[in-house]
Amino acid sequence: MQSLLQQKTWRFIDQSTSYDRSPLESFAMDDALCHLVGQGLSVPVVRTWVHDPYVVLGIQDHRMPYIQEGIGELKKAGYEAIVRNSGGLAVVLDRGILNISIVLSEAPGSISINTGYEVMLQFVKLLFPEAADQIQAYEIVGSYCPGSYDLSIGGKKFAGISQRRIRNGVAVQIYLCMEGSGSERAELIKRMYQTSLQDVRTKFRYPDIRPEVMASLSELLDRTVTVQETVIRVQQLLASLSDQVLFQPLNQDESDLYSFYLKRVLDRNLKLIGKNT
Repeated sequence: MQSLLQQKTWRFIDQSTSYDRSPLESFAMDDALCHLVGQGLSVPVVRTWVHDPYVVLGIQDHRMPYIQEGIGELKKAGYEAIVRNSGGLAVVLDRGILNISIVLSEAPGSISINTGYEVMLQFVKLLFPEAADQIQAYEIVGSYCPGSYDLSIGGKKFAGISQRRIRNGVAVQIYLCMEGSGSERAELIKRMYQTSLQDVRTKFRYPDIRPEVMASLSELLDRTVTVQETVIRVQQLLASLSDQVLFQPLNQDESDLYSFYLKRVLDRNLKLIGKNT
């Protein structure tokens, strides 16, 4: 894992202050970066990103019997909804949530699913050395979007990891609940599930959300840990893991590729959710 994080050159793309974009744009960006890194057209990339309030639904969430009513519940709370193009269930995005994508190439050798998760776990521990010994990875039952690599401290989840693979590229993505109340965000998702299911029995088992098992890192460390402070930490960490860090936005050819993936993501979301967000 350490060897995958130690690269000769890292490319860093910071989109943590471009709030007013649809998260679909971020998913298209990671797809494009997967393609570029996987095909050897870019060095490995770390991207930081933040969005205004959205709830990103999984495919299974979209199949709930009263999902449109659930989306209405989210809108009343000030959140828009989209369906993402990778696995998992509903997660919250807002200005207190920092997302980090690590994009690697499988060209030197395949990267297993577990290895991808371990790379991100190691990255987060290096990012927060003061809490590294306390951070654990296992499923937090009662959290939203539960998974075997939920990151927690003292049994309270503050982060979840997912992966996306395209053209020999691997994007390992994490959402880090940095600021505000983790339990309040979980309460929002709990209401969404209750409204979308309305006690209807379904073949798929949706999580029974227990807001008390989720918290922000600021709550867990008992001090304010801001998104922007953490973005600076990311830059410093990359500098320590490489000979150089390139601060490079997309060039024209890369932007054209991004536009291709964006159209694909938008078309897919339109079919799933019934409107273009």
